[in-house]
Amino acid sequence: MSTTKDSIRILSLVPYKVFPAIMGGQKGIALFYKYLSQQVILSVITTQKNEANESYSVKNILTNSQVRYINPSIFFLLKKEAKQTKSTHLLFEHPYFGWLIVLLKLFTSYKIIVHSHNIESERFRSVGKWWWKMLWFYERMAYRMADYVWFKTNEDLTYAIDQYKLDLKRCEVIPYGIEMDSLPSENEIENSKNVIQQQCHIPNEEKIFLFNGTLNYKPNLDALKHILDDINPLLMTAGLKYKIIVCGKNLPADMNELKAYINQHIIYAGFVDDIDLYFKACDVFLNPLLDGGGIKTKLVEALGFGKAAVSSLNGAIGVEEACTQGRLTIIADHDWQGFATSIIEKASKEISNDNNLFYQTFAWKNIATKAKQCLSK
Repeated sequence: MSTTKDSIRILSLVPYKVFPAIMGGQKGIALFYKYLSQQVILSVITTQKNEANESYSVKNILTNSQVRYINPSIFFLLKKEAKQTKSTHLLFEHPYFGWLIVLLKLFTSYKIIVHSHNIESERFRSVGKWWWKMLWFYERMAYRMADYVWFKTNEDLTYAIDQYKLDLKRCEVIPYGIEMDSLPSENEIENSKNVIQQQCHIPNEEKIFLFNGTLNYKPNLDALKHILDDINPLLMTAGLKYKIIVCGKNLPADMNELKAYINQHIIYAGFVDDIDLYFKACDVFLNPLLDGGGIKTKLVEALGFGKAAVSSLNGAIGVEEACTQGRLTIIADHDWQGFATSIIEKASKEISNDNNLFYQTFAWKNIATKAKQCLSK
C-alpha cells in the first residue's frame, strides 16, 4: 500500500558542488533535502565533485564541465532517471536550466518545480553586470514554465508575481532554515563564550560583536568595509567595551588580515571550523549588507541561536522583526549612526528566552512540511 510519502517522488537536479555542505548556500540545499526526504521520496542527480553521504539517493553523474549547463544529453539522462525512480516531480535549483524545463514540459508529463534562491537578474543587476536584463527574460521564462516556484522571501515572490506575471497559486515561500527548534542552553552559551574569550584574548567585561561571510563576495566585503570605516569609529567614541570578530575566508590580500585595525577593537578570525561556536558566543550579530539579493543566511542562523542582531534594510530581506521577539532591529540602509546606536542598545538589553515564533517559520522541519503541503494541493 502506498503511503503519503510515496505519493510524491521528487528527482532533483543540482548542477554544482553542495556536498559536503559548508557555505550557507550549500547548507540551504543539503539541509532542506535532509528534512524534505523525511516527508517525500527524494533522489538527487549532481556533479562528480560532490561527496555525499545522505540517507536518500545521490548520483554523481553530471560532469564538472561548464558545458553541463547547455548539454542536451541531460534531457535524456533526466528522463531515464525519472523513469527509474518513478518520479512525479522534477526539482531544479535556480532557473538556469530554463531551456531544459521547456523541453520537459513539451515532451513529458512530470510536474516541474523551480527552487529560486534569489531573483537572479536583480542580484546581478545590483552588482553591476551589464547582461542582467537578458537573464531577466530567461529567468521569467523558467518560472512561467514551471508548475511550482519556491522563493526564499516574500519580497522575491512579490517581485516575481509583479514583474514576471506569475500565478500566485503556483508560488510559495520556502525560506532558508535552521536545524534548531529550541534555544541553546545557558550552559552552552557560557561555555562557548569562555572558549572564544580565551582563543581571542577578550576580557570578560567586553561585549562580543560578530560579522561573518565569504569575503571575496562583493556585498559581504562592502559590508565589512562599512563596519571598519563607518560603524566602528562611531562605536569607539561611545565608551563601550567590546570586540568585533570578523569570520570568513578569502579576505583580499591587500587588507592584510585587518592588522591595521587590531588597536581598533577588530579581530580577524578568518575561516573557522565551527562557526556555531562564534554564533553562540557573540552578544550582537552585525549585518550591514547593502547589495545582493535574497535572504541573508547568516542572519537567520544568528537569530536561530537566539542572538540579538542589527541589520540594514537590505540585509534583512526575508526576515521580519515581528517574528524575532525583539532580537532583530532593522535600520535604514546607509544610516550608520542609527546602526551604531542600535548595537549599543542591543548590547545592554536582556533578550527574551522565547524564540518559538522564529522557529515556526525558520526551522527546517517546518519548512519541509510546508513544501510537501504545497505539492499536495
